[in-house]
Amino acid sequence: MSKAKPVKRVVLAYSGGLDTSIILKWLQTTYGCEVVTFTADLGQGEELEPAREKAILLGIKPEHIFIEDLREEFVRDYVFPMIRANAQYEGLYLLGTSIARPLIAKRQIEIARKVGADAVCHGATGKGNDQVRFELGYYALEPDIRVIAPWREWEFQSRTDLIAFAEQHQIPIARDKRGEAPFSTDANLLHTSSEGKVLEDPNEETPGYVYSRTVNPEDAPDAPLYVTIDFEKGDAIAVDGVRMSPATLLEKLNDIGRDYGVGRLDLVENRFVGIKSRGMYETPGGTILLAAHRGMESLTLDRGAAHLKDELMPRYAELIYNGFWFSPEREMLQALIDRSQQFVTGQVRMKVYKGCAWVVGRQSPYSLYDQSLVTFEEGGAYDQRDAEGFIKLNALRLRTLATRNRRISG
Repeated sequence: MSKAKPVKRVVLAYSGGLDTSIILKWLQTTYGCEVVTFTADLGQGEELEPAREKAILLGIKPEHIFIEDLREEFVRDYVFPMIRANAQYEGLYLLGTSIARPLIAKRQIEIARKVGADAVCHGATGKGNDQVRFELGYYALEPDIRVIAPWREWEFQSRTDLIAFAEQHQIPIARDKRGEAPFSTDANLLHTSSEGKVLEDPNEETPGYVYSRTVNPEDAPDAPLYVTIDFEKGDAIAVDGVRMSPATLLEKLNDIGRDYGVGRLDLVENRFVGIKSRGMYETPGGTILLAAHRGMESLTLDRGAAHLKDELMPRYAELIYNGFWFSPEREMLQALIDRSQQFVTGQVRMKVYKGCAWVVGRQSPYSLYDQSLVTFEEGGAYDQRDAEGFIKLNALRLRTLATRNRRISG
């Protein structure tokens, strides 16, 4: 660790848990700096006031403790733009952890400017993706900021070392934290992720006790539920005819998805740092919302626009996964995606049952579906004889190739 340039004040992304409390004290003892804590409420479902109390206990000035409700901003400005793109990393992962990191990084930098801090700090390990996501966000917004990453700097080798440090500095330790947890979790309004320990063997089924956001689909109600979702320019605005704010709407869909066991994903993925990891994700409301959004697009998007979006989606999802939310290429793709949503307005009817959610109806004032063109009944607007010339023109190069190949082989 270089001490050539002392740190005067650092903004720490602080959860109030054991690890970030240890980091807080470690920053004070190692750097001798003033620590400012920032705790973001992204809908993780935990009481956050204890984080304030713990920070005060560890010597943080009340005016240097920031606890902020960012749920609406999270869904409106991060989750919804991602849903417009139908983004899924490696075709499956709905990016619940990935999409939260740029918002936390942005707010940390804003607080650093406000309090005159010269550094920011996160608690991500040196093996994972989050260190990259946080730090790319920091540098994109404040290129000269000092970044402190304790897990890449300190000499602690085990959970025992951390607990010994905590006891030495009188940091409160919950009884169940004295041993290693069977798995680690991260949660926000969009999802809960679990990984490590009991989940490290990809050939072992995820134990039932790991799931926290969804009931077992086998135990879900035996009767299906029908729900309608209204869209306006690609964003969901109402559930069952009731208009809601972005965060409230996602909470409502989460409740539905939880009760019906929707949104479980057991995935082996490729981390940006080059490691394959196995994770278990629960994204109940997001899974319903994505299916509904695709259903709305199927009715309102032109084929060319829809297919181009699908071609670009893996690149867009990878940018988010790898931490490039604030990059010019992500912003360029977002502008294209948002332009495509101009007429993605209407209502989708979903059927939810035993772990599944699928579209059973859709309507829009901007529908491109023309029943007179697709009907099999007489009197339709489509002249089937027109297809002959279309097919011959498309077959021209294939027939030319076949003629040449027959000539050289004969």
